[in-house]
Amino acid sequence: MKEELIISGRMNPGIDPYLTLWHWPIPLYLFLGGLAAGILFFTALYTILGKEKSMPTAVKWSSFLVPGILTIGLLALFYDLKHQMYFWRLYTTIRFESPMSWGAWVLMLITPLSFLWAGSYLREAIPSWKWKFRFIETVESWVIKNRKPMAWAMIMLSVILGIYTGILLSAFNARPLWNTSILGPLFLVSGLSTGAATIMWMSRDHKERRIMSKIDLLLIGIELFLIVHLIMGFLAGPAVQIEAANLFLGGQFTVSFWVFVIILGLLFPALLEILELSGRKVPVAIPAILILFGGFIFRFIMVEAGQITRYLY
Repeated sequence: MKEELIISGRMNPGIDPYLTLWHWPIPLYLFLGGLAAGILFFTALYTILGKEKSMPTAVKWSSFLVPGILTIGLLALFYDLKHQMYFWRLYTTIRFESPMSWGAWVLMLITPLSFLWAGSYLREAIPSWKWKFRFIETVESWVIKNRKPMAWAMIMLSVILGIYTGILLSAFNARPLWNTSILGPLFLVSGLSTGAATIMWMSRDHKERRIMSKIDLLLIGIELFLIVHLIMGFLAGPAVQIEAANLFLGGQFTVSFWVFVIILGLLFPALLEILELSGRKVPVAIPAILILFGGFIFRFIMVEAGQITRYLY
């Protein structure tokens, strides 16, 4: 047998496999982007269905959170940029094969749309509110008249935004944990779940809370299904993907993933929602906060763990 000694520069300490270029701003941005997408999806959906009166929190009041959520997310992304003064170059071209190009343009469209939508309900939230400039009142009147067409645009953009937060990672083929087509749908469902939980938490209408709770239970079930198949796909793959799966099956992220994401972030709030739907007294804030916490930790774990996984040769 002929023996060969293979030396790889990829094993330099501090370079690979521990090249962690993405820190807390990226998972924060991914979480807030998914949360905004989830809220806007239900806002648009119930507007299209004509449920403005029966689902007021979903259609109106939760939408006031979105401009702030998107602004904080964009500030986190801007903070993480290496060449901050050149971010505008993303908008000098459209590259359909680039997830970052898709994300930049979707955010360019959906952010002002969220401001317009929330602004159109400002008079309902504060009856004494008056705009100082006439042209703002003109814009407000136009938005009010065209809410349904705007809702159609918003529901499509919110789905793209929610999927994009996962595809942004899955496009990195060099990182085995991220290199899976399940990540886009998984992040979308997780974002929808956090959006539903937020609306459920904000709502003061018992019927609306029950509807959002039932939707959230369905989304939690789908999310668990996708996570199981994500791990199964890794275990059926090559050695590098098996190593990626083992990070959650006895590796360094086992406790944080199973305790904070699966148990506290999905299973326990699902149990609380089932108890609440069955007539038990459960403070709605508890499952909502746990779902938001689980979604937040999930993105941190996926970003950190994904940067550890690697191909050696």
